[in-house]
Amino acid sequence: MGVRNYLIEGGSGSGKTAVATELGRRGHHAVHGDRTLAYQGDPVTSARLDLRVLAQHGGDPDFISRHHIWDEGRVRALAADQTHAATFFCGGARNTKNFITLFDAVFVLEIDLATLNRRLDGRPGEWGSEPAERALILHQHQTRENLPENAIPIDATKPITEVVDEILRRCG
Repeated sequence: MGVRNYLIEGGSGSGKTAVATELGRRGHHAVHGDRTLAYQGDPVTSARLDLRVLAQHGGDPDFISRHHIWDEGRVRALAADQTHAATFFCGGARNTKNFITLFDAVFVLEIDLATLNRRLDGRPGEWGSEPAERALILHQHQTRENLPENAIPIDATKPITEVVDEILRRCG
């Protein structure tokens, strides 16, 4: 295992990417999981989905969301890396349960509905800008679907510097 490993999770629009960017700006080892580890695959076996399967489902947001997983081997390798005092994995994956035990702590970024809508409005052309995607995001926000249980809640409605300060404070 690495020295310390942390998972920073949350629903779409909660600020995971902004947190990773701010941690990196401050000199911490931050992994943008949704950018560097993610692919469309089976959340149980981690097998990549065949292009034909993806084509059959077109752009169905629910299918895409249910099959948004991280490369488990790469997560394990990064978590075992001893060259950093801490590694922060920022993002969400449907196969997190396969490697959740690698993390010393798990944080969930919490936002209210008004903040979520404002953030989604501010990112045209990205995930959540299409009506079906937005409906799914709002449903997941309401139900807290796909969020790890027993995680440390972080108020992510605050300015990003304060959000990261709180995460670092809780990491000791």
